[in-house]
Amino acid sequence: MKVKVIPKARKIAIEPFDDGLKIHIPEPAQEGKANKKLIEMLADYYRTKKYNIKIIKGEKQREKIIEICEAS
Repeated sequence: MKVKVIPKARKIAIEPFDDGLKIHIPEPAQEGKANKKLIEMLADYYRTKKYNIKIIKGEKQREKIIEICEAS
């Protein structure tokens, strides 16, 4: 799934965007803080555990590819 991250946002939100999601995160993109918050928000949104969500591509970019695996 494609995700576009907006770090240091004033609002916290997850919105549909093109063929993925746009996620507004209040944390800055420093030391992995935004990525950590991104995973927390997606886990809540999809009602799954944080360890089921992985950043496949774009760890240091705003546009990322995310994989969500469900434990069997």
